[in-house]
Amino acid sequence: MPTTSLPPDVRPIEVWSWAMFDFANSGYTTVVITAVFNAYFVAEIAGNAPWATFAWTATLAVSYALVVLTAPVIGAWADAHAAKKRLLLGSTAGCVLFTAALAAAGSGDLVFAGVLIVLSNFFFGTGENLIAAFLPEIARGEALGRVSGWGWSLGYIGGLITLGVCLAYVTAAQAAGATAAEFVPVTMLITAGIFAVASLPTFLFLRERAQPVAEPGRLFRGTFARLGATLRHAHRYADLWRFLLCVVFYQAGIQTVIALAAIYAQQVMGFTTRDTLILILVVNVTAAAGAFAFGHVQDRLGHVRTIVLTLIGWLLTVLLAWLAREPPLFWVAANLVGICLGSSQSAGRALVAYLSPPARAAEFFGLWGLAVKLSSIFGPMTYGAVTWISRGDHRLAILVTGIYFVVSLVIVAGLDVARGRRAALESGN
Repeated sequence: MPTTSLPPDVRPIEVWSWAMFDFANSGYTTVVITAVFNAYFVAEIAGNAPWATFAWTATLAVSYALVVLTAPVIGAWADAHAAKKRLLLGSTAGCVLFTAALAAAGSGDLVFAGVLIVLSNFFFGTGENLIAAFLPEIARGEALGRVSGWGWSLGYIGGLITLGVCLAYVTAAQAAGATAAEFVPVTMLITAGIFAVASLPTFLFLRERAQPVAEPGRLFRGTFARLGATLRHAHRYADLWRFLLCVVFYQAGIQTVIALAAIYAQQVMGFTTRDTLILILVVNVTAAAGAFAFGHVQDRLGHVRTIVLTLIGWLLTVLLAWLAREPPLFWVAANLVGICLGSSQSAGRALVAYLSPPARAAEFFGLWGLAVKLSSIFGPMTYGAVTWISRGDHRLAILVTGIYFVVSLVIVAGLDVARGRRAALESGN
């Protein structure tokens, strides 16, 4: 790690400990949202009912709606009270505990499982925003892309390891004759345990550099006043707002893939649980490579060009998945998903950091979280609604998802990054 990428008071161990949170929390999205529990929810908990996929996407939508409602306020409060790390600890504990509790959800436990998904995913999303808000503190402006890429790359490795441990257990359990109702709950405990242990370096070594600016006795009033000031001066950050609108659309497509990949693989391509785990395992490898490589590409090629490149890749991915009738072409699409997933997620986080006023990092990453979670409602809900209306036509649903990437390409074309960066640096507290 070149120290020239870091501010003078940032030690490399801090960057590593910051990236370790990406490593720690990626197991949750990989196992719970993408590879295992989503398909288990549709097939086992909801009994493969015609509305099962829609029920899964609606459950996720509720959790994302909670993040949408709270993220800007939590971000503003964290900035005003220099509390990013304290809030991150609370959100981590919440996600770990409710993920472990999913082990108790079985066939027919629709409401119980749904509540646990809502709570665990809410805490996950809140923590995702808070850890991202540290990025402007630990990396120089010209190195935000590669430092974000290091974190996202390590995150995919974390997801890979968590998924690998689960795959080893599932393979052994299936060989012993166990059913999904018996081995899926154990994978929830594995995921929660790895998240808890792997996040420890973050809380041991990452420093909170922000200083409190809230006045004593104005705990919440000061927070809302700070958020109100940002909204009143929104015109100063026109390019950041434009990019956040772009995020809503392209993340709608990405979050659809994340939430429904295993369901598509099993319902359309006939994959077993073990096949799906292997598929997601390989995708995590390509995603890690994509995040690492494109972090460096972004700092050289430019933020907008990098994002446009990844969006074109997403469009190609959607077309390949729609066309695939046999596993080989679907595997090509899946690996392209990995490359695009790692690169676009990392590039988006770095660009938000680049366009955000340094003193309001958590607040603006709260707005970024709001944009991502809005997209997490629209994208999967669109997919779920199309499958319900079309009586299970997943191919049509994935094709409709491609529209989100087309719209985001149109929006990002008008972005002026240099102007947005000047606005961020000229902004006061």
